[in-house]
Amino acid sequence: MADPRETGPALDPKWDAQGLITGVATDADSGALLMVAHLNAEALALTLSTGEAHFWSRSRQRIWKKGETSGHVLRVVEARIDCDQDALWLRVRPAGPACHTGAPSCFYRRIENGALVAG
Repeated sequence: MADPRETGPALDPKWDAQGLITGVATDADSGALLMVAHLNAEALALTLSTGEAHFWSRSRQRIWKKGETSGHVLRVVEARIDCDQDALWLRVRPAGPACHTGAPSCFYRRIENGALVAG
């Protein structure tokens, strides 16, 4: 029998032991990977109701709206959830750099020969 979570129409996130799911944000226009963060039920509800990305900060133990201090919010164009509902994909339009360092993406370095290289 098919698992309703995997094939049915109900949003039923499969939270981990800490009550979180992983969220991936990509640029809706370019497809560029912008950031990865975590969401709890409140962050997901805020994201879906406001149209702006909210996450759970594991280090600060609180909800944070992306861009709450910088103004660099992520406006959600589309939200998708994977087959077993334990990961969220947000297609967004960023209002500025996605990374707190000022880089357009949090993935601004690549690994070459064991070292980090910009670009």
